[in-house]
Amino acid sequence: MNRGKVYSYLGFAAKSRNLITGYNTCSMMMEKKKVRLLILTEDLVENTMKKMLQQCSRNQIEYRVFGESDDLSHATGNSGKGIFGITDRHFAEIICKEIDLIQSEREVLE
Repeated sequence: MNRGKVYSYLGFAAKSRNLITGYNTCSMMMEKKKVRLLILTEDLVENTMKKMLQQCSRNQIEYRVFGESDDLSHATGNSGKGIFGITDRHFAEIICKEIDLIQSEREVLE
């Protein structure tokens, strides 16, 4: 499984200011239809996860549940974040494709 690619893309997205983090910021940007992809970490609190997923479905925003908050926070230069929004369509497509690839490989291995 090559998680490194996803971390790299997230790092690039952060550097190019196409990444937002945190519950409030992502919620606000989803309402404004600025988020193209929402990434929720696997270790996110269940209640927060549920609220964000409801908001994704309400605003028709794609999402993926992927990785641990420490790893993604480190890759993006943040600390202690479990919610990441990608605002650029191209980054969103590439990251989505990579996560799907990793998760389909994981299913084959199980």
